Amino acid sequence: MDMDIQSACSADMMSTVMYYHTANSLLITGLSQPSVVRTAEMAGIKAIVFVLNKKPDENIIDIARQKNIPLLTTSYCMYTASGKLYEAGIPSCLGK
Repeated sequence: MDMDIQSACSADMMSTVMYYHTANSLLITGLSQPSVVRTAEMAGIKAIVFVLNKKPDENIIDIARQKNIPLLTTSYCMYTASGKLYEAGIPSCLGK
């Protein structure tokens, strides 16, 4: 997977994502509902990471595939996943 991720945002409330997002970002969330993918598309988010081993269902996977938005999962909690990305040099969306 080759994409330009410039920042990351962590949220479970999609209204928060719409307010604080930046284009070309990564969304870290524990919410596994179709609205996550739809929000990501509207916000220009390039990929979604589901925390705590949450697995998106087939409907979410199909929507993401149609929108060309990669879905990833991690066993980390949102706090740790966000911190690891920050340590790797990916800034917060709030830095805009």
